[in-house]
Amino acid sequence: MDTELSELTGHGFFWLQYYCAHLRSGKVDGKAVPQVETVSETSFRVNAKHGFAHPAIEAGFKHLIPAAKANGIAAMGVYNSYNAATLGFHTGYLARAGLLAIGAANAVPNLAPVGGKIPIIGTNPISYAVPAPDGEIAFLVDQSATQVAWTAVKRAADADEPIPLGWALDHDGNPTTDAQAGLEGSMAPAGGVKGFSIGLLVEVLCAALAGGNLGPDQGSFTDDDGQPIDNGQFFIALDPEKFSGGTFDQTASKLVALITEQEGARLPNTRREANKKRLAKEGIPIELGLFETLKGFVVL
Repeated sequence: MDTELSELTGHGFFWLQYYCAHLRSGKVDGKAVPQVETVSETSFRVNAKHGFAHPAIEAGFKHLIPAAKANGIAAMGVYNSYNAATLGFHTGYLARAGLLAIGAANAVPNLAPVGGKIPIIGTNPISYAVPAPDGEIAFLVDQSATQVAWTAVKRAADADEPIPLGWALDHDGNPTTDAQAGLEGSMAPAGGVKGFSIGLLVEVLCAALAGGNLGPDQGSFTDDDGQPIDNGQFFIALDPEKFSGGTFDQTASKLVALITEQEGARLPNTRREANKKRLAKEGIPIELGLFETLKGFVVL
């Protein structure tokens, strides 16, 4: 709901059909109870037990938030996990708790290294959220290592529509406007080698550090192949008041003002928040075909 209200339509209702199919087939364990292991006063490991990512992340946050406030910083990794959907939802939760938050999630391969043709890592989003007083968010960034989200290319392919040049590469590594060719080739990295480098960091955090599977070893995010995804997520939370000596809010507010006072400039996440207010009044649209598909999962 948060994602749809933000008008990030490629990450909300669109994915419900896969969640439901995976739940029904057992690809994801809907009865899994996440296990939180305390590694130290500031470090936690969360075993999602092949279940959904959201309850595993929530269980970990119950330990992460008080640890960060008590010690100034805390981190947690999640493994044996699933699609965490919009990563900014989770970092935003930490920011509303008064913490500066950084989050990452790895995914199945769809991004080839610069100069290569074979995808090695996924869109591998990274997000950070900056807190504001009274449980608000000053600003939030949530971006993938790719030029656009994989879902944008997937939906274009399903609709047999072209994609803009620069979104994806075909299997020969050439830029393409053919969405299906892009799915069979590689997503285009955001900012060239810089995008792949960020995605590589996410892979290290979520697989090598958190214990999730490397991209090539994960089950499909869409296919009902019977193999758990078992990817990873990683979060770092910092207490801004402890680190700044009490000056964080003043400095962050000045930074925000330097941006918003410029005509035509806006902060990251501004559009999402505006969409939430608008769609809360107007209602959330859903494609008829997707609605009918989702109705097919309803058990009366």
